[in-house]
Amino acid sequence: MSSWYSQKQTDDVVVSTRIRLARNLNGFPFAARMDASAREKVNGLVKKAILESDTPFAKQLRFIAMNDVPENEVYAMVERHIISPDFAENRDGRAIIISQDESICVMIGEEDHIRIQVLLCGLQLEKAYDLANQIDELLSAGLSYAFDEQLGYLTECPTNLGTGMRASVMMHLPACENNGTVAQILEAIGKIGFTVRGIYGEGSKAQGALYQISNQITLGIAEKNAMGNLALIARQIAEKERAAREAIDRTTLEDAVWRAYGTLKYLRKVSSEETAKLISYVSMGVSMGILSIGDKNPMEMLIETQPHMLCRKFGEKQASERDVLRADMIRKWLQS
Repeated sequence: MSSWYSQKQTDDVVVSTRIRLARNLNGFPFAARMDASAREKVNGLVKKAILESDTPFAKQLRFIAMNDVPENEVYAMVERHIISPDFAENRDGRAIIISQDESICVMIGEEDHIRIQVLLCGLQLEKAYDLANQIDELLSAGLSYAFDEQLGYLTECPTNLGTGMRASVMMHLPACENNGTVAQILEAIGKIGFTVRGIYGEGSKAQGALYQISNQITLGIAEKNAMGNLALIARQIAEKERAAREAIDRTTLEDAVWRAYGTLKYLRKVSSEETAKLISYVSMGVSMGILSIGDKNPMEMLIETQPHMLCRKFGEKQASERDVLRADMIRKWLQS
């Protein structure tokens, strides 16, 4: 089954949608204070509630103990946006329940006992929420959540109190980044309850003009309202990006796009940082009808050629070796 990033790009600006629900169980300390025995019990309870349920979900999900996963694969999961960097750094006693296409991932024992995540291509907030909610209802039917009538779902970090939901969209903003307006946009939305992060979430930098925008307020607002606000903001930013693209001199833009495409098609060695910049231009060129790469999604090549994804495929390699392998993969991908 194809992953979110290998599907045909459905939106010219919004690359992906993610819904994440944070939940904790009654009778257990927060994850940071759990011992090995408590972690094992929580893992077992969550596993039983989902995988032993008589639902279609149970048939497409599998349980994985993170201690059983090779290190390169763990960090490749981060590069595929399946798990958080923190979850990868501290794997003892942690586990995931994941779908075959990796669109659904339940992280057990991260900052909270349970992190339900749904990741889809393009702008699909409602669909992602519906899938996350189905998992949530499945868990709540068999488990007792830590919940307060006034505060809502109780979470380790107070910023997640209430709905425990973080909805986010990853947006490709090369034109706004190029004309300098991206900083103004991000500052403005920060004042109305949204946060902006880099490609791999909190603490990461934007790469290839990719920015994650998510709701910051989880207390005193309904999930649907939070999603509606994010969708509205995403559409407004997308319109600004499209206008900025149209404002670029066409010849200048076409030259930049074709230079990037030509470089990717014939290069022999390339870093992941340069790859992100070149793919950003190619992606913009595809969305503006300057060039065609068929049904391919440029994000596929960006993710598939990340350092640990390459090591996962070819074994442990030095950075210089990965640069050669990356170039070879990109050439073959563009020629296929």
